[in-house]
Amino acid sequence: MHEELRAALAGLLDGLPPKQAAQAVERLIANYRGRTPTDAPVLRDRADVAAYAAYRMPATFEAVRAALTAFAARVPDWSPATHVDIGGGTGAATWAAAATWEGHHSTVLDWAQPALDLGRELAAKTLPDTAWRRQTIGEGLTVPAGTDLVTVSYVLGELRPEDRRAVVAAAATAAQAVVLIEPGTPDGYLRIREARTQLTEAGLRIVAPCPHSDTCPIVPGQDWCHFAARVNRSSLHRQVKGGSLPYEDEKFSYVAATTFDAAPAPARIIRKPQLRKGQVLLDLCTTQDGLQRTTVTKRHGTHYRQARDASWGDDWS
Repeated sequence: MHEELRAALAGLLDGLPPKQAAQAVERLIANYRGRTPTDAPVLRDRADVAAYAAYRMPATFEAVRAALTAFAARVPDWSPATHVDIGGGTGAATWAAAATWEGHHSTVLDWAQPALDLGRELAAKTLPDTAWRRQTIGEGLTVPAGTDLVTVSYVLGELRPEDRRAVVAAAATAAQAVVLIEPGTPDGYLRIREARTQLTEAGLRIVAPCPHSDTCPIVPGQDWCHFAARVNRSSLHRQVKGGSLPYEDEKFSYVAATTFDAAPAPARIIRKPQLRKGQVLLDLCTTQDGLQRTTVTKRHGTHYRQARDASWGDDWS
């Protein structure tokens, strides 16, 4: 889906004055960082939507795809037939779901009609079996009963607390599987942590990234759980975001939960592995012992080779 999405985005800002695009991006950055909870759509017009798609879609796609890939690894015999993306905007999570599974039908719910219109336009050739529906995101939201997968990505931070709880409740009530993604900031992590508690209280099992459904062992204010996805920048992406590097690392926090039996990993690597001469230091979240650092040396043979190849966010056993 990388190249298909890049091709769909190409030329998106043609005809849009650079100053107008830059102003839209600045406002969107503030919303993306969760500073302006609202009860109105963040994407208001075509300029906002075009700037958002160019600025955020590649990074959102990679973050959601990474979260869905981690989740799919824990449920290898399961795939969704139906997918609802709440607050999906221009559809980045729908592209990510299509990169993870085949043969499902997606429905994107959003309250900004310009975002839905552009999402439909971008996906027309590659994801034609997608429905785009205008829907208020917050209290009163419902998800069709029997939905297999619900995703909510980079949305909770835009909502008032009561609307966040309503969205998570709607997902937990109707879906077999729920995957929530937020920016990998301390505030984004706290929103995921709060939603994680809401999911477990509704009876869902945590499958990823956590190795258990118990209380998160991280002390709020001292650290936060987040991961990183590599984003290859196109010339369009660099034009909107600035900078000269051909890539960036998108930081994100997430949680995946199910109503059916699924086994989480025994442990997960929660920081970038540190390579030393003859050893690898792994920071892990574990099932029994909470947070711990493990040193894997050459004496461990196969485990050492696995540790050298391991990445931040991988399972570990």
